[in-house]
Amino acid sequence: QVQLVESGGGLVQPGGSLRLSCAASRNIVTLYYMGWYRQAPGKQRELVATITSGGRTNYADSVKGRFTISRDNTKNTVDLQMNSLKPEDTAVYFCHANHLAVAYWGQGTQVTVSS
Repeated sequence: QVQLVESGGGLVQPGGSLRLSCAASRNIVTLYYMGWYRQAPGKQRELVATITSGGRTNYADSVKGRFTISRDNTKNTVDLQMNSLKPEDTAVYFCHANHLAVAYWGQGTQVTVSS
């Protein structure tokens, strides 16, 4: 069983930046997909960004141009650089990985964008 642990969440002013990090408990294999989802109270969990082991990225339209996802295949870590944050970005952000059709989830880290 792979455990994913997020860090870097917090409170930030609109227009500010945060960097989220996620680390897998072990890296025996390179996880094929890694990425980030988010969920606000009363809303469905939605995709934010994903990246494959080959470096191919996918972003939600709402974050394109503001967020950047990156990973280190040897360590099975994935980061999310979030710039120009908006109040609408407030949510619990979950690290996600998929390998051999098995999905793994972190516990989530709170991001609050407020003035």
